[in-house]
Amino acid sequence: MTFSICVRESYTDGSGRERTRYGVAVTTRLAGVGTLCPFASEHGAVATQSLVNVDLGRKGIEYLDDGLAVEDALEALLNADDGRAGRQLHGVGADGEFAFSGEECRPWYGDRVGDNYTVAGNLLTGGDVVEAVADTYEETTAGAPDDPESDPETPLAKRLIEALAAGHELGGDKREELHVQSAALLVRSTEDREMAPHYDDLRVDATETPVEDLRETYELAAEGYEMAMERYEDEYEDDEDAGE
Repeated sequence: MTFSICVRESYTDGSGRERTRYGVAVTTRLAGVGTLCPFASEHGAVATQSLVNVDLGRKGIEYLDDGLAVEDALEALLNADDGRAGRQLHGVGADGEFAFSGEECRPWYGDRVGDNYTVAGNLLTGGDVVEAVADTYEETTAGAPDDPESDPETPLAKRLIEALAAGHELGGDKREELHVQSAALLVRSTEDREMAPHYDDLRVDATETPVEDLRETYELAAEGYEMAMERYEDEYEDDEDAGE
């Protein structure tokens, strides 16, 4: 698999309540990465890659949902995995971050752990790919003057795509002979919403331009969400009032 990012963010919802959202995004020079690598819930986000073991992602999220710390959950899974040396596994939980790259991953491989995020990649053109993904996420989250893409109020899904784009522009996955590529993102939140944004769970399963296509898919999904909210928001509010 190629490179991915997992993040945790705190925010205030429309009612003034403190919430947490988790996101994961990935791209690779293989088809259907969204079925294998990214996992998320309202308790964390996990990415499993390199020599993929899907159970590491599925069980990792289950453990986080059960209240385990991310480092305890993912390390326990790796300790029971005979293929540990060929795995990359990273993620964020409610109170921490974790990243692991086995010594048998194919170069270039490595990871980076920052405040509230992790990035990892393998079979890359170089370490600058991972650094670009991390740096771009940090910049768009903190906000940079005169840069419209750096507004931290921009939906997390959009900012994750920009982080992937930064790594892709530096070369990304080095297997240029593989022209079929894919990308995916997943965002989950502790906020209970009647209508979750359509752009928080997106996949491009087979294309030659994965990040560009994921961005276009996001834009269309965001447009569709806004149109649906304009048309049906009153109905959702009526349903909420009826349930009180």
